[in-house]
Amino acid sequence: MHGRPRKPLKPEDAAASAAKAEKLRVLQSQFLHNHHNHIYSKEAVELSTKLLETNPELYTAWNYRKLAVQHKLTENDSDPDSLKSILDEELRVVESALRQNFKSYGAWHHRKWILSKGHSSIDNELRLLDKFQKADSRNFHAWNYRRFVAASMNRSEEDELKYTEDMICNNFSNYSAWHNRSLLLSNLLKRKVEGFVSKEKVLPDEYEFVHQAIFTDPDDQSGWFYHLWLLDQTVRVDSPQLVSSWPTPGSDLILLGDRCLDGCASSPFTRFHLDSRTFPLVLYFNQAVEGVNSSTITVDSELNTNKDLVWKPLSSCNSKAAQVWVTQLNLPDGNTHSSKVFPVEVSLGHSQGIISSSGFHYSNPFCFAFRVSLQFVETQPVEALGKEIISWRDESFHNYNAHSQDSSPISSLYQLSIKNDNELTDFEWRAATIAKEIDHFRELLSLINCKIGKLTLARLLMAHDAMMCPPANKISHSEEVLELYNDLMRLDPTHVQYYKDQHSLVLLQQVTSNWESLLSRCFHYSNSPSNRGSPMCLQLKNLSLSRLGSFDKLLWVQMLDLSHNELRSIEGLEALQLLSCLNLSNNILGSFTALEPIRQLKSLRALNISYNEIGAHSIDTTKYLCSSPLSHSVGSEWNHGQTVIDDDIKSYWEAYFILKGLNLTQFDIVGNAIVNEKFKSFLIKVLPGLKWLDGEQLH
Repeated sequence: MHGRPRKPLKPEDAAASAAKAEKLRVLQSQFLHNHHNHIYSKEAVELSTKLLETNPELYTAWNYRKLAVQHKLTENDSDPDSLKSILDEELRVVESALRQNFKSYGAWHHRKWILSKGHSSIDNELRLLDKFQKADSRNFHAWNYRRFVAASMNRSEEDELKYTEDMICNNFSNYSAWHNRSLLLSNLLKRKVEGFVSKEKVLPDEYEFVHQAIFTDPDDQSGWFYHLWLLDQTVRVDSPQLVSSWPTPGSDLILLGDRCLDGCASSPFTRFHLDSRTFPLVLYFNQAVEGVNSSTITVDSELNTNKDLVWKPLSSCNSKAAQVWVTQLNLPDGNTHSSKVFPVEVSLGHSQGIISSSGFHYSNPFCFAFRVSLQFVETQPVEALGKEIISWRDESFHNYNAHSQDSSPISSLYQLSIKNDNELTDFEWRAATIAKEIDHFRELLSLINCKIGKLTLARLLMAHDAMMCPPANKISHSEEVLELYNDLMRLDPTHVQYYKDQHSLVLLQQVTSNWESLLSRCFHYSNSPSNRGSPMCLQLKNLSLSRLGSFDKLLWVQMLDLSHNELRSIEGLEALQLLSCLNLSNNILGSFTALEPIRQLKSLRALNISYNEIGAHSIDTTKYLCSSPLSHSVGSEWNHGQTVIDDDIKSYWEAYFILKGLNLTQFDIVGNAIVNEKFKSFLIKVLPGLKWLDGEQLH
């Protein structure tokens, strides 16, 4: 247990263990006979007492005693003294069992159940807890029970906070005490108890307190975890905020009914190719929210002929809460003159209803506007476009030179969220606190080489940049943070995947932090570099990315190259609602489950997942109740009466659920273990609009 190697028992110990096991088997046999036959006599209950004194982990025995207690209470419900005697005996049995094993879940739960009956005094419980916490001050069972007792006694949270301080001062390597302290402070701050009205007044003292533990013994992790909680409390804004949208505020969006003419003066960052008479409006919040609907979001425009817009949460787990929400705006019927401009105004926060998963309301009324113009250019029949294969070769792309009409697609809404002096003051103390912590840990790392110190410094630097980035439009510490994660990968290979993921997120934040950085990775997809009507591709290939992020800065992307990375998942990619061409080749995607976000990319037409590891591993069943298509979590919309489950679907049901409903015209999957002629035939059946498969045109 906990990394300690097992040692073979000595002969005499083995004999004693065998004798104990035999005694336990006899007791269990007699006990189960009584339990199954509902025998609650004095002798039967005493037998269960002996059994629990030998093995306090036997849940069935504790449940039997609950039934026995209920039986006795029913027989003696008119005699208060008898009731108290019955329950006091149960408390004695629990205490005896806890002395045998004070980490017994069943025993602690049974004690709570007895006290909840209301016939026993709770005054003795803190004295009992003191005994157990002296034996093991970090026993989280005892701390959990202490919270129950304190609430039952109406003991003040301030007194309990002082108790945690005393326990930590006795031994700062006490995870449970630090954890209890975080729970108490959270409640006190939430209720704004006197002395705990604002984080600005409370958290500085907590930082000083935890510094004593961290700087005394940097190798002990308990204080570091509390420091991480303090960091989260410092940087997190409780109420949800809108951080990004597509279209962006103030943008002039051009919708193209077919394709743009050569020499078109519009920016490729504000052009959107239509294949239907709708286009998406995307809202990106800083945390998951629910309650986004036509009563909490007002869209004022001629394009909004249907006043009750349907908002959809973009979540891979079918949750009602999501960080990203999308609705579709309808274009006017009939031919519209190309010079016609439609203003659109979006308002939110003027009525309550948008609420975060933690229960905080969106409380910052906000309004933004953009303009939409329509251009239906008849250069080529729409049905002919799918006949052109998308090539991801380098020669198909040309450097993009920015033009004066280009506007940044990554403008943040953060600056507009600070409305008054109080919010500005709140921002200033948070930034000052983080800066002070950075200085402390730079000093610590100048004295010792500490892994968790490097990790904490990396987190602090990124927290500081995240707070300062919108006004400064740059990430000033990204290179230092990337180097810290490189060091951690060398120093701590056990957790290398976590460090690689964090390194990837920082790298993406660096790439997307400003307009110039993004432009350096934007390329025209075109046969001729002079053709400004060609699609714009964002190339994030060959970056060793193992995790994706910064989606709030990428909502404008229509063509994305993520090839030659180390991606196992594309979680979060569902936010890119404009995405029509996606290259995921030469990654390490292990199953179709990893592609689940593409199910919500309704504009996707070309997908390349060649040279991954799909089919090289056993089917990923971690998301399913059982390995059957009928219980697939993402297949909950399966219509059993209309769907014919043929042999191909049974063989490739995971691929079926991911790909069905997509309108792909081009699909590349060569180089995956799953690929054979049977699977290709299956793909042609599931994707009826497919025109190109692995570079070959279908007939």
